Amino acid sequence: MLPPSDPVGLPGLAALGFGIALFAIALLSARLRARRDAAERGGMRANSSILWIALQGVAIGLAGFGPIRMVLDPLSPPALVAAAITLVLMLAAVFLFDWSSRAMGRNWALVARTRADASLVTTGPFAYVRNPIYVALGLFMVAMAIAYGHTRMLIFAMPLFALATWMRVSLEEKLLRAEFGATYDAYTKQVKRFVPGLL
Repeated sequence: MLPPSDPVGLPGLAALGFGIALFAIALLSARLRARRDAAERGGMRANSSILWIALQGVAIGLAGFGPIRMVLDPLSPPALVAAAITLVLMLAAVFLFDWSSRAMGRNWALVARTRADASLVTTGPFAYVRNPIYVALGLFMVAMAIAYGHTRMLIFAMPLFALATWMRVSLEEKLLRAEFGATYDAYTKQVKRFVPGLL
């Protein structure tokens, strides 16, 4: 049995829809930038990361799963506050994803991999956290749960997302350590994985 949904209003759903559209544009732009430089030579690829990508998707889907009780007056304070929070989280997610994919340039890919001509990216958001795209996906998941009134589903979604993300990060760190050695180790000592200075 699913946990009960919170009541929501149209503004929150509109904010989420707007954010999803922006995120889709940012993702498409990242894919197009990567294709412009598709001539990969050498490098390593971890195809097993596809499993963890799928599990992250399931976790995000869980945050949006269940009935939506759109019963709030669109101009009521609860509806407007939820919409404002949703919009801020989605804009932060889109900004962080776009900034990250631009900083990575030709190094960006959906599946964990390196290129023979790759360089270790330590600029942009990577100067503050090592995995800003996963932070962006986490923000997306929370925004969806708020907009749909499914905050209780985060009890299930967040641990699953954390597990899948940790597994992806572990694979990526192995590839980066094999590719960049001591340079990567020095970077990991200076920059945390997800929260600047903390985690």
